[in-house]
Amino acid sequence: MKSLVSRIIQAGLVAVLIGTATFAMMRALPGDMAWRIASHRYGYDNVDAAAADAVREELALDGPALPALLRWLGDLARLDFGNSLVSGAPVMDEVVHQLGASLQLAVAALALSLLIGPPLGILAGLRPGGLLDRGLLVLSTGLRAVPQFLLALVLILLLSVGLGLLPAAGHGAARHFILPTVTLALGLAAVNARIARDAMARIAAMPFWRFAEWKGLSRRQVLLRHGLRNVAVPLVTYLGLQFVTLVEGVVIVESVFGWPGIGHALVHAIFARDVPMVQATALVLGLGFVLVNAGVDAVTRTLDPRGLA
Repeated sequence: MKSLVSRIIQAGLVAVLIGTATFAMMRALPGDMAWRIASHRYGYDNVDAAAADAVREELALDGPALPALLRWLGDLARLDFGNSLVSGAPVMDEVVHQLGASLQLAVAALALSLLIGPPLGILAGLRPGGLLDRGLLVLSTGLRAVPQFLLALVLILLLSVGLGLLPAAGHGAARHFILPTVTLALGLAAVNARIARDAMARIAAMPFWRFAEWKGLSRRQVLLRHGLRNVAVPLVTYLGLQFVTLVEGVVIVESVFGWPGIGHALVHAIFARDVPMVQATALVLGLGFVLVNAGVDAVTRTLDPRGLA
């Protein structure tokens, strides 16, 4: 109960901080905000000073900032995100639609990374210094050093432009998932593998592991009965931190592959100065971080209940 109340307070503070920070940053951006909004409403070729002035008057953009911020916070308390300044559609409807596309991509990437990284890390950790361990170190270091936008472009050049096997962009078919999912998953798997490797090597060197082998258990039996649960604790803990990496990657990967998710929408909203959309998307990402960390805490306490004593 105490943990739940703490998380609710944390979520409230995150909402206020993110809403205030995004509002201040959008107001501080250089350029004419009304002109930007008008150009995204009517198109760059159709906008003129009269259209920008009309938008400025309609949205009261010359008014004081503090009442506008307090009004948004009041609406937020009623779970009302307002309407988009560009499309006029309810922000909540757009965010729910875009969040679904992002979650599909994020879940697929996370699942693929868990299929690749931890098994390789466990095998490497069982034989520290071996060929697999050294090869995995080189591969994971290389993947972590390559920026995701560069990795995405390399995959597009190889698999789409060069071999013509997969579409370079798009959404709607299963084959559209492959390139953005692999781009996100490789970076996550590189870190997962190193976490699992270090945890496995540390656990395999502990006395209880040697005692289990001394009793006559095979290495496979020791791993299944005593190893996986201990490896899972640091791995699950790190998954909470990986959510930040995943959010950063989603924004980049969705922009590169034209994926209609919340990261893609956030970039477009910033260019269009669509303040309610920016606040809502940033808020959803921030609250997602709180939710993921709460889930990680719950799973970690289940795996290792010693902290509950």
